[in-house]
Amino acid sequence: MTEPAAAPPDHHPVLIVGAGPAGLAVAGSLRLLGRSSTVVDEAALPGSSWREHYERLHLHTVKSHSALPGLPFPDAAPRYVPRQGVVDYLEAYARHHGIEPLGGQTVVRITAGPTAEHVARWRVHTASGRVWTATHLVLATGANREPRTPVLPGQDAFTGRVLHSHAYRNAAPFKGQSVLVVGMGNTGAEIALDLAEQGVGVALSVRSPVNIVLRDVLGRPTQLSSIALAKLPEPIGDACATLLRHLTVGDLSRWGLRTPAVSPLRQLRHEGKTPVIDVGTLARIKRGEIPVYPGIATLMRGGVRFTDGRGQAFDTILLATGYQPLLQGLFPDHPLPLDERGLPTVLHGEGPLDGLHFVGFDIRQPGGLLRTIAMQAERVARRLAMSDKSM
Repeated sequence: MTEPAAAPPDHHPVLIVGAGPAGLAVAGSLRLLGRSSTVVDEAALPGSSWREHYERLHLHTVKSHSALPGLPFPDAAPRYVPRQGVVDYLEAYARHHGIEPLGGQTVVRITAGPTAEHVARWRVHTASGRVWTATHLVLATGANREPRTPVLPGQDAFTGRVLHSHAYRNAAPFKGQSVLVVGMGNTGAEIALDLAEQGVGVALSVRSPVNIVLRDVLGRPTQLSSIALAKLPEPIGDACATLLRHLTVGDLSRWGLRTPAVSPLRQLRHEGKTPVIDVGTLARIKRGEIPVYPGIATLMRGGVRFTDGRGQAFDTILLATGYQPLLQGLFPDHPLPLDERGLPTVLHGEGPLDGLHFVGFDIRQPGGLLRTIAMQAERVARRLAMSDKSM
């Protein structure tokens, strides 16, 4: 009888790439089932993306619906946890579950190896030349892995600075300047608010219609309302979401903001576009403290000309133009099931992708990404625990 091939020295039954909320949640869920895993990340500390976010950032989701499996946020934490509070929580989560991510592991390529019982299916190649092998590979590198930095028309002529919002920490470096924030997603809206609150002259460039909802309505978090509406038949839930938007936000066209025809809930589920959760930007816009311009026609030497013909001087342009996951580039030999934004459309791979799992990429679910991550992590952990009794 032929013995199964021996596993290579760096073999791991479950290897998790990414030590952010998604990777930690899967590892923690496995611990709760009495199973182990190995977590690797290019950063030295867990939750590296949260460490790099702008200082003003708070969760837009309530703490009770944002915790990862097996550990709630502390009782003393506010309803909407600040950035540093999330970092502290992720560190506490790793300690609580005994998760020790291995940092300095920059993954550059993932290939499939020979298949046999309890032997590597996936080979994870790192920049240092090290190769990790795993029977099950969990990709938890996040939907926001790399900034999306478009080149604007006429950018070579502009004499000011053009920065991606990823580089923004606080308003201090922009004191005395005129700043244009390009894009009004949640990041763009909140950075514009942060600049305005600190006395920096700031404007927004908003090219497309945008769904905006208040973070709280009569003391009730909109997140909880969104979860409840998503349980209704879709036409009814969409109609209720549209009505709620009309009653609480209304027509913003006089301030230069257009509203999509579809409800915030429908746009989230069908397009993966999260509505802007307003925490004060709208009030500043209505008071004239944050002017709103349309899309950019071209940059000029000292400013911007917009698509409506207006020109305005700016010292700095901040691109709040989003991020991209860049997953396919890691898999030179395997086409991945991705949507038009490069996000996985499945939780578990099949066929040639058997043993591959994706957590932290589903941005279409109501209730916030952390809530979705927690639910998906538990599902993946149960599947892994059932499939490999040697873990």
